[in-house]
Amino acid sequence: MQYLFLIRVDDDAEAPEDVDPGPWVSELEARGARLVGDRLRPPEDTRTVRVRNGEQLVTEGPFVEAKELIGGFDLIECADADEAVEIAGKHPVARFGSIEIRPLWPLFEE
Repeated sequence: MQYLFLIRVDDDAEAPEDVDPGPWVSELEARGARLVGDRLRPPEDTRTVRVRNGEQLVTEGPFVEAKELIGGFDLIECADADEAVEIAGKHPVARFGSIEIRPLWPLFEE
């Protein structure tokens, strides 16, 4: 099963100096569990697109003001939700932020 990890941090949170996702990434890639992931640009670089009554509306910056920001993502392949929780708990950002785990809908149900 695939899970999207949304890496969340408080807008005003200071990351500890020893935060290095490198070992976490290396371990998961060696296990074949991490499919893709990366940091995201800051909310100021966001564009939100909506279509209402046939008109496309583009908002510069985040559409919603939030205290917690999505700083990155990882797409993980693992056996079940328990393994996803175990993997998320080892992410270094989990110590001062949070990891939101979202299961993906399979494209074709078997």
